Order: sequence, then C-alpha cells, then structure tokens
Amino acid sequence: MLENLSPQAPDALLALIKMHAADPREDKIDLGVGVYRTNDGATPVFRAIKQAEKRLLEVQDSKSYLGPEGDSGFVKALMPYIFGKGSPLVDRIEGMQTPGGTGAVRLAVSLAAKAGVKRIHLGIPSWPNHAQILEDVGVEIVPFDHANADGSANLDAVLGAIRGAGDADAVLLHGCCHNPTGIDYTAEEWEAIADAFAETGVLPILDIAYQGLGQGMEEDVAGVRTVLAKVPQALLAYSCDKNFGLYRDRVGAFYMIASEAEQLDAIASNANALARANWSMPPDHGGASVRLLLEDEGMTKLWLEELDEMRERMRRVRERLAAADNEAPGLNLSALADQNGLFAMLPLDKAQIAKLREDHAIYMAGSGRINVAGLHAGNTEKFIAALADVSKA
Repeated sequence: MLENLSPQAPDALLALIKMHAADPREDKIDLGVGVYRTNDGATPVFRAIKQAEKRLLEVQDSKSYLGPEGDSGFVKALMPYIFGKGSPLVDRIEGMQTPGGTGAVRLAVSLAAKAGVKRIHLGIPSWPNHAQILEDVGVEIVPFDHANADGSANLDAVLGAIRGAGDADAVLLHGCCHNPTGIDYTAEEWEAIADAFAETGVLPILDIAYQGLGQGMEEDVAGVRTVLAKVPQALLAYSCDKNFGLYRDRVGAFYMIASEAEQLDAIASNANALARANWSMPPDHGGASVRLLLEDEGMTKLWLEELDEMRERMRRVRERLAAADNEAPGLNLSALADQNGLFAMLPLDKAQIAKLREDHAIYMAGSGRINVAGLHAGNTEKFIAALADVSKA
C-alpha cells in the first residue's frame, strides 16, 4: 500500500537552513530559524536551566512512566505565571503536560473537535503549523486578516470572526508575540475581544508560546487574562520551548477552563484519552527541570533575569530597525518598534528576498518573516543597507 503515497513538498524552512549552511560567505545572516540567538549567534542553554538539570540529576530517583497527564507539579508551577497568583479561576482549571506547544495546540484542537467544534477561525498569517494541525484533525479553517497594512492588528476582522461564528465554531488567537507578524492586540483591543467572546459564547483557543519575550511576564498574558475573566470556557496551549530555551526537550502544557468545577473530570478524562492515543505520555526531563527551577527562588530569579536580557536585546534591535525607516523606503520599518517577540514581517516580494540571499547572504523565509533575534550589533547595519539596496525604486 505504501506506493499509494505521493511525495510531499519539502519544508521550506529546512531547505533554507541547508542553503545557509552551504553558503561559504563569512558575513552571512540567518533570519529564518525561529530560535533566540545571542549577539554571538548562539542559542545557549539558560543558566537557570543548567542549575535545574544539575539538581534533577541529583534528586531524580526513577525513570518510570508518569501517565498521560505528565508532571502535575510542572503544570501547577506554571499556573501563577499564566493565570496570576491567587486567580479566582483556579478551581475551574485542569492542566496536563504536553510534548511542546505543538502538542498542546494539537490536544486543544482535538478536544474541541471531540466536543463538537467543526470550524476554527484563524487569523492569517499565522504560525504555519496551526493550519497543518487543523487540517489533520479535520476541522474547517475559516481565515480572517490578522494584520493591517500599517503594522497594527485588524481588530475589526477578529471581532467579525467572533461575532459571526456559529454554534460549532471556535476562534484561535495568539496570546502574545504573534508569529509571524509580531503584531499584538492592545489592552483596549483585548477588552473588546473579551466582550465579544462573552456576548457570543464562542469558545476561545489561546496559544501562548512566547511569554516574557514581548513586554514582560505579566504584560504578555494580560490580554489572555482579560478574556478568561469574561468567558465561561476556554482552552489554552502553552510552550516553554522559547522562554526556557528548551526547544529540543519539547516542553508544553495544556489547560482546560470549565464553566464549573464539576465539569473538569469529564473534560480532563477526554483530554487524557486523546493524549494516550497521540503520544501516550510526554517526555519528562524538560518539564521536571522547569518544575525544579520554579520551586527554587534563586533559580527563578536567575531565569527571569535571563528573560529580561533576551527581551531587552530584541527590543534594541527593533528600535534600531524602526529608526532606519527612511533608509529603506516603502518597507514601513517604523512599525517594528510597536511589535513584540522574535518575529516581524517585511513587505518584500520573492525577487527582493532572492536578491537578499544571492547578493547579500541574508537568509529569510519566503513570506518576508524575519527572526529579529538573528540580528545584533555586528550585522544589523549590513541588514539595513541590504534592505535599502533591494527596496530601491
């Protein structure tokens, strides 16, 4: 039967990685891969994580199975950072560990579909794997425009999606540091979004993959908390891959917010069954390391300091690019200063992106998405000059 399978298109990002690796030019710039990079171009292990892993090595006494829900201590340790300390929602929340944020999104969509959701409204552009997951689960994608041309969020579109949704619909939103645009909703826009969810009863699916890399730990989830304070039910996917630097360890969490505490057992049992059929049980090492980190005041302080360093470095890059608006006319670089996180979208066509790669050794996604963290003091000026070159009339 295997001969019935047709070849699938290769992943464009993987192809870009290979091209960058094969380029012999010493001043080449990689803006494609979505990982944080230091000024030296490295993606290091957090110092706090190193300490936690050392502690784990000392105290872990078994490699036995944890069960489909994973490390419950890890799941609970994250909750104050996501929902707020002393959140009144705590009695209506159940959570479980997942293999990365991808596993959490997959579980959220699968559980929504099992509950009767047929269509999910998704702001476009979005993280490419969102659409792949929705298609694989079998729900219909209803797109709406996430961004305006001026680099702001399209509030009218998301409100239209929520208010126009049917009884079997859900709406999937990024919590912060939107991938790929970097365009987030303002506090006032989140209020309007929360009101629309409350008025319609549409199920929110909230994806938080970059907490702490935008404006701050509290600021980056303020909008999500605004929504959760006004809705009876929600599903929330969370990733530790970026804000703990645990990319290859695949560390995520999935939270279910129910109308009443009495509903949680039934909801969680369905999520557990879906997890069992998908990956059986999540990997433990990364989640256990995060738990130990968050249980220790010193390691937590160090982790938050490291996040501050990362966020401030990316903010400096954004400010420099925004200041170069006149140097690359037509690209609206000034908008980058008001955006957040690892990513931004530049309005470049395929010919311009190819010219950046061929003439300037600058590698970026064909969509115009750049990883802001790929820029630093040593290559930002080269990048701006290259943008000026390809954007000449």
